[in-house]
Amino acid sequence: MKKILALILVTFVLSLGTFTLPASAADTVNGEQIFSVQCAGCHINGSNIVRRGKNLKKQALKKYGMDSIEAVTSIVTNGKNNMSAYKERLTEQQIQDVAAYVLEQAEKGWP
Repeated sequence: MKKILALILVTFVLSLGTFTLPASAADTVNGEQIFSVQCAGCHINGSNIVRRGKNLKKQALKKYGMDSIEAVTSIVTNGKNNMSAYKERLTEQQIQDVAAYVLEQAEKGWP
């Protein structure tokens, strides 16, 4: 059941670019700005300068079970291993925005 819900959510998130989002929904433009300030130091263009295989490319996100908004939001919020937690630095909305941006860029193949 969780996998089905995650699949539905990922499909929804990845299709957001084709719909007008309400004000409370994830804002990928804001997510891009947050990513450039908070994340790009280690994850420039979706890479990972600390652990190459654990990048933000679609294949790696899927391999490590990080290909859903919940998973990306959780790791940004709480951190994991070498990944710092951002719950004290970013609001919940900012974390949602950056998570949506990461998933959007992964789907696009990053620049």
